[in-house]
Amino acid sequence: MESSGTQPPETPLRKLGVLAKQVVRYDDSLDHVEIYTMGGLLTILRHGPTGAKDVVICVGGAMGGLLGPDGGVYHQLGRALTNDGIGVQRLSYRRPNDLQACVHDILSAIELATQEGAERFVLLGHSFGGAVVIQTAALLLAETVPAVVTFATQSGGCEVADQLGDRDLLFFHGTNDTILPHSSSEKVQMLAGTGEVVLLDGADHLLHPAGPEILDRLLTHIPAVLARSEEK
Repeated sequence: MESSGTQPPETPLRKLGVLAKQVVRYDDSLDHVEIYTMGGLLTILRHGPTGAKDVVICVGGAMGGLLGPDGGVYHQLGRALTNDGIGVQRLSYRRPNDLQACVHDILSAIELATQEGAERFVLLGHSFGGAVVIQTAALLLAETVPAVVTFATQSGGCEVADQLGDRDLLFFHGTNDTILPHSSSEKVQMLAGTGEVVLLDGADHLLHPAGPEILDRLLTHIPAVLARSEEK
């Protein structure tokens, strides 16, 4: 019998060209995932229950990184949100500072999580990562990505924020950021025409010393946003 020649649809994960994948479970709530590709190594620290319907994806800046803002906010979110049944994935880019490659990384992580039962995603990005999550969200429906949170975001690469008027947007920025002024977040918020800019008095580009304040706000904000999205 001859093959019809029909090829499987091209998806972000298929385009990634995965050569191999390994998963090591550290404990009941944390997996270390490594995905080997010809374009580099994609690493994901995955907190929470496998098959969680709600997943938070966290990315770093132009140098990458897995901890996030001051005091390892991403790590602490991963530990805390597990109690609410929300998954958290801390993603280390294959090629930091390559905007399109980094967007591709998040899309691939979303595809993997969807295969395991995820339905809704909140995207978090620091500095350069703000542009990554804004661009990623613009490629997906609000039903899939109802909310985006940025920390000391750059404005370059965020021009598509005008497509996110139907999302919940939250922008944190320090008033003592000497790398990217808080006007960057304000510019992106104006482009979007929605969202809230939270100015953190005296905080620097890593949002130090505002980590505890940010964490407290997110532990209320993220579950509330996801609950509202589920009701729609």
